[in-house]
Amino acid sequence: MNLFQKHSKMKTPIKNTKVPERQRDFSLNAVGLGLLAVFFGVGMAIRLGTGAAPSLIEYVVLCTTPILAMVIMALFPRWTSAVKLLIIFIAILLAWKISEAPYAIVFAAAGALLAPSVQKMAEWERAIILRFGKFHRVKGPGLFLLMPLAERVAKVVDLRIRVTDFTAETTLTLDSVTVTVDAICFWLVWDSEKAVCEVQDYEDSVILSSKTALRSAVSKNTLSTFLERGDVIEEHIREEVDKKTTEWGITVQHIEITDVQIPEKLQDSLSHQAQMEREKKGRILLAEAEIEIARKLEEAAEIYDAHDTTLLLKSFSILNEGLKAGNSMMLVPNSIAEKLKSKDVFGLQALNEIRRNAAEKEDKNGRG
Repeated sequence: MNLFQKHSKMKTPIKNTKVPERQRDFSLNAVGLGLLAVFFGVGMAIRLGTGAAPSLIEYVVLCTTPILAMVIMALFPRWTSAVKLLIIFIAILLAWKISEAPYAIVFAAAGALLAPSVQKMAEWERAIILRFGKFHRVKGPGLFLLMPLAERVAKVVDLRIRVTDFTAETTLTLDSVTVTVDAICFWLVWDSEKAVCEVQDYEDSVILSSKTALRSAVSKNTLSTFLERGDVIEEHIREEVDKKTTEWGITVQHIEITDVQIPEKLQDSLSHQAQMEREKKGRILLAEAEIEIARKLEEAAEIYDAHDTTLLLKSFSILNEGLKAGNSMMLVPNSIAEKLKSKDVFGLQALNEIRRNAAEKEDKNGRG
């Protein structure tokens, strides 16, 4: 009992494992059922053509024989189980001592043995056929025949690209950081014979090889290198795994790292470090901007020093911007005010003259 419990608790390298299928020597399909129906019809025709009409018991035997054979093949898709149950069925019929039972027995046995001999594979499937336990051929897609009892389908191989996810748990990086890495592997089988005959379980073998290569890559790189150069490391892992799987008739097309889990304390430390790096870059950019502004101001100062008119135009431009802003009071340097007064750019002299004339009139009216 303990052995079964230990076996159930074993961890697999594949995250989403599939339920293993029962081993089948054949599969009962529509063509096989049609062949079984033909044997039933022939058996019934032979019995009716022998002379006297069959009794009720004989009718029951003839009708139930193909049905029982079909049920047996569906429940027990193995040559050995089917043959054993057919022998028991024959013994029961003989025990009844039915006079015409041999006809039903012969056609039931023939139909039960020949119906599974017609097999069908889909376009992307290949059947590995063994004859007396020895590799014989690869068949598919479409219909093909099996030799009853002598040949069986050892494995049906899917030639499409498969995606399998796996994990490499508790791996130490080169800088002694424990990480858990999840990845997915894209692979396909291009030689069905090698994949089945040269490795016991090619799917687990591919994933175990990928897991080993992933752990090796993690241990040879620091955490920062592993995070920054993920694409290079993925390609290196793919090449290492593909060297092994090519001998098995399997090609690994791509390996992608989907998740890297690190301890929470280290996550806080890395987050703080990243924040400080961003602040450092921001200050460097600000300093570079100040240097660039200072250089431009230096160039502008040289131009203003060489051309007085340019400086005056700049001053006028500043005044113009201030007036556009609607400021009620402006502070103007004396040098600019003198220039404005001499040229009466804004009509200040005319305004003073008007005010002076108004004051003189008021004085004359007061004296009069």
